[in-house]
Amino acid sequence: MSVEQVLWEHDATGLASLVRKGEITPQELVDAAIARAEATRPDINAIAEPLYEAARTRTKTIDRKLPLAGVPFALKDLGIAMKGVPTHGGSRIPAFVADFDSVMTERHLAAGLVPIATSTSPEHGLRLMTESAAFGITRNPWNTAHTSGGSSGGAAALVAAGVVPVAHASDGGGSIRVPAACTGLVGLKTSRGRVPLSPLVTESWYGLVVDHALARSVRDSALLLDLTHGPDPMAPYAAPPPKGTFAAAAARDPGKLKLAVYRKSPLGLPISVETLTALDTAVALAREGGHTIEEIDLPYIDRDFMADFCKIVAAAVAGTMRAEALRVGRSVSGDVERATRLMSRFGEIVSAGETYAGLQRLHAVSRRLITETAQYDAVLMPVIAHPPLACGAMDPKGADAFIEDVLDRLRLARLLIFKPLFGQLMDKSLWFTHWPAIQNVSGQPSITLPVHVTDAGLPVGIQAAGRPGDEETLLSLAAQMEKISGWQARRAPLRMPA
Repeated sequence: MSVEQVLWEHDATGLASLVRKGEITPQELVDAAIARAEATRPDINAIAEPLYEAARTRTKTIDRKLPLAGVPFALKDLGIAMKGVPTHGGSRIPAFVADFDSVMTERHLAAGLVPIATSTSPEHGLRLMTESAAFGITRNPWNTAHTSGGSSGGAAALVAAGVVPVAHASDGGGSIRVPAACTGLVGLKTSRGRVPLSPLVTESWYGLVVDHALARSVRDSALLLDLTHGPDPMAPYAAPPPKGTFAAAAARDPGKLKLAVYRKSPLGLPISVETLTALDTAVALAREGGHTIEEIDLPYIDRDFMADFCKIVAAAVAGTMRAEALRVGRSVSGDVERATRLMSRFGEIVSAGETYAGLQRLHAVSRRLITETAQYDAVLMPVIAHPPLACGAMDPKGADAFIEDVLDRLRLARLLIFKPLFGQLMDKSLWFTHWPAIQNVSGQPSITLPVHVTDAGLPVGIQAAGRPGDEETLLSLAAQMEKISGWQARRAPLRMPA
């Protein structure tokens, strides 16, 4: 078996085991990953910055006893820093080049991971499809006419294409879970405060954003979380410590769990038959695992909740644009895409008082949600309302041009038109996915599981949301469902190694 076949067949845990046993070298793995990256690059367009020579250099001194020694890895081109590596944030704004490593990067390197590239993101992570003016369209290895999701779509494409077995990702409104659902991967959105974002920021988007990874297997996601979780001195808060290790949780039988299923759209928008089929498949797998299932409704997770979410994201984007202008010493409005500029303008319209009031409303709903679902070990719900969309299917420029023109000409009356226009924008932006923002607001962990492939050959995953701080139960349940389904052995049919 060639090294490229080994890379294709094994997850990160398996590859690290081969390195420890001396059956393969870090140099061989990294060279195979680089070859795979270049072979698939024209198909998926998922690399922002190649780090090939630095990766090869790193393999020469790596300690093969490290937990993930020599395993090829990718860092997202957003929200994380590696010394000397340009971070673009998917934007044409001049790149930020750090003279330090993020705490997460330090932990990745200490685990033995070898970054071979940074992965593409839509501009500032604002779209759930990875398409940008700066880097073009990132495509799904299952079908390159379709999206790999966003905003961690580059990470998902690299893992699904067999370039790397696991990749860094972040999630502020579904940006780990949506790409996982689109590409047949495991995507764990961690509890708020589980992993640090420092020193770039102490929190992002008012605490909505978390970092972790996209992975081929549940055990990889669990092991990587063991190696990266925990606060640092600059973290403003921390998730409760686990009772044991996350890897041990993923390896044990979950016992008999009490699960709930939530099927409705918080926005009242259409849900495809394929999404509901995927949810039914997940329910069947859970029942096969011996768990009880109860159908529930969450009527307070509604359009007002989603509107408040969108408004605070818009306010955060406006603040980010101000910070970027300060960093580069000039206005950046001409550098960013129209959609980003529009979101920033909405953020400037929302007053500080309304932003605070919106946050308080979201916190109140979160307290109710956490209290009322505490009786369940996890709640199953969709991630994407439709199978992975065709590339370019959500190009918003027409609507953006209309709304931007109205905003320019009606400054004084802008609050009169704000609500209906914002509703239009919200429906357009969230038509593809209605659910993931719930857990970003509540701070709960949630894991996307690959459970279904459409007749057209496109994956559709679902998510299981857990109690705050309880990734262990989710990982145990997810590993059981993975084993029953046999999904972990499946691979995207893209340029399979000879």
